[in-house]
Amino acid sequence: MQRYFLTEQQDEENIVFSGDDFYHISRVMRMEEGSRVYTVFPDGRAAVAVLTAINETVANAKVEKWVENSPEMPVEVFLSCGLVKGDKFDYIIQKGTELGAAGFIPFEASRSVVKWDQKKGAKKTERWQKIAKEAAEQSHRNRIPHVSEPLAINKVIELGKDFDVKLFAYEETAKSGEMMAFFETVTSLEPGQKILVVTGPEGGFSEKEAAQLTESGFTACALGPRILRAETAPLYVLSAVSFYLELKR
Repeated sequence: MQRYFLTEQQDEENIVFSGDDFYHISRVMRMEEGSRVYTVFPDGRAAVAVLTAINETVANAKVEKWVENSPEMPVEVFLSCGLVKGDKFDYIIQKGTELGAAGFIPFEASRSVVKWDQKKGAKKTERWQKIAKEAAEQSHRNRIPHVSEPLAINKVIELGKDFDVKLFAYEETAKSGEMMAFFETVTSLEPGQKILVVTGPEGGFSEKEAAQLTESGFTACALGPRILRAETAPLYVLSAVSFYLELKR
């Protein structure tokens, strides 16, 4: 059953699908009156809705039953990733959404190979948000992770004040053999907490960036004994949190 996210709160008896969702319903899936779809409201509630009419520009539906179980993680995991080359950030967003990320905050690190182009930035961020939406639909999420425009690392640090837990994956920590910080953090997480995990670009963090993060209350941690690629590290984080909080318990 297809899943669609409403951008505005609507009446449960008269749901209206328009724009891209209408096109997908009527032209791609070729649905008819009586077809059922999952509908996710802006407040995160999900329901099975029955299509009641398909017109030239909109499709109407009404709620048949509410879906009680939520697929969302019990904690909110936000990933702040250094800009990476090629389409690697597309991959991080797509797979990170499937794994349960609450949001993505890219940043331009001193060792980022890619430099942010302000002129093309808005379109790129819009594309990233579309990737998150499509991945959320595919993986049956109840929320679409927000993807922000890239920030400077000092802005990321500033945002950290709003989080309960702050980590950054640092390869020097792995090389030193210190392996407990990430495990201890994950195993002490409580439902409802917000966690921000910062991962570096291909070249990793500079010593200055690592010092800035440490001085601002971020805990340096290793993600196992091996050095992970920039696009692998954030997905490792989500997998580990999901395993411990959603499967092991």
